[in-house]
Amino acid sequence: MRPQPMIAVADVGASSRWYQLVLGATSGHGGGEYEQLLVDGSMVMQLHLLEEAHHHGTIGNPSAALGNGVALWFEADGFDEAVARCHGADVRIETDVHTNPNAGHREIWLRDPDGYLVVLAER
Repeated sequence: MRPQPMIAVADVGASSRWYQLVLGATSGHGGGEYEQLLVDGSMVMQLHLLEEAHHHGTIGNPSAALGNGVALWFEADGFDEAVARCHGADVRIETDVHTNPNAGHREIWLRDPDGYLVVLAER
């Protein structure tokens, strides 16, 4: 089983560009309502327009704040390269590179355009 989380976003294109930059991902679908993000050819996450219902209804409450209570955690093979991309772009850094004392690896904590907490951790 491989997880393929889907999050609701206000602007699929903007979020796709942000995640492509941060994760080193590529677009696997593209479009204004839905996106698949690929890393090394494997889907790592999906983006869905918050207010688009499709056949399954909306996946979020448009009146609730996006990102509240959700942390998206990614192990990055190229951790230092990912950090350099984040530092070189307009990425909101919540907690800069530090060593997690429990896991014993380095991490950087970010906020995506919708307020989701995104953690990049080295392997």
